[in-house]
Amino acid sequence: MKAAVLETINAPLVIRDIEPAELRLGQVLVKVLTSGICGAQLQELDGRKGNSKFLPHLMGHEGCGIVQKVGAGVSSVKEGDKVVMHWRQGIGIDAEFPSYVIDGKSFYSGKVNTLTEYAIVAENRITRVPSDTNSELAALLGCSLSTALGYIENQSNLKFGESVLILGCGGVGLNLISAARIRGAGIIATLDLSPEKSTLAILQGANLFYYVRSEIKEKFDLIIDTTGDTDLLSWAFSQLSSRGRLVLVGQPIPGKELKLPNAINMFNGDGLLLTATQGGSTHPTKDIPRYIELFHQRKMSIESLITHRFPLESINEAFDCLKSGIAGRIMIQIGEER
Repeated sequence: MKAAVLETINAPLVIRDIEPAELRLGQVLVKVLTSGICGAQLQELDGRKGNSKFLPHLMGHEGCGIVQKVGAGVSSVKEGDKVVMHWRQGIGIDAEFPSYVIDGKSFYSGKVNTLTEYAIVAENRITRVPSDTNSELAALLGCSLSTALGYIENQSNLKFGESVLILGCGGVGLNLISAARIRGAGIIATLDLSPEKSTLAILQGANLFYYVRSEIKEKFDLIIDTTGDTDLLSWAFSQLSSRGRLVLVGQPIPGKELKLPNAINMFNGDGLLLTATQGGSTHPTKDIPRYIELFHQRKMSIESLITHRFPLESINEAFDCLKSGIAGRIMIQIGEER
């Protein structure tokens, strides 16, 4: 089977033939249909996610696939089930790290990986969904979409009519626009360095789009950062209202410092809040079925969200597109649903 393999840090991925080892307790073999890619994986390519000691290395943490085989102890899915592949833990066994073979040598991978034709996944990293669920929607629910919905629902404390500023209009940022709109936000503003993103942001429900931050004069009740840019975060702190919350969704580069200008302002108004979120505290097993219902009720759409699609063989071109900053969500098309 083909897989995109990180063999050398700061080098292109290599499409290699690999073989999965025998399934162990709590492991599931999944035929991958489609996968998303995101900014956090750029840090993997650079070795800044703690992965530089574990090469070769498989990547991908949001995907959709079809169960091919289940290992001992697995009870939540069966052969033929369509599943969301996610990095947050759901129900089921937290199986050991899976093993693969490349050039006759064994290596271990993460408990979910999606940039491969077939993946060994821990039972608690997959959630069964109805067979007619759109495969790209299912993949997005593995991370970017569930993170956005989960954060707005579980952690934002967003009240009707409050103003929101979203920093970065990639896949997660665009999903946050939709989630904030559903939640009853007032003005939803966005900031992105690429003017081309304005149409995408407005289609997702934003009221305002900026690509130069000096043009923003308003204060906001909730500012959500998806970029991880610590300089931008320092500026954003000064844009909070008297009840403002600033949340980090995107991860800063390891070693970077975050400075708060005139930090005494933390005590303004009701007291300002600076926090980070881990996947929006989403519980995949409980939340993914509810999120799918939002699409059945036409509360959300992914039609304008996905801007580029690439086959697995063009994975490096896909990451170059991600680095360019022009894309919304990029999907990797891997397998056929049959």
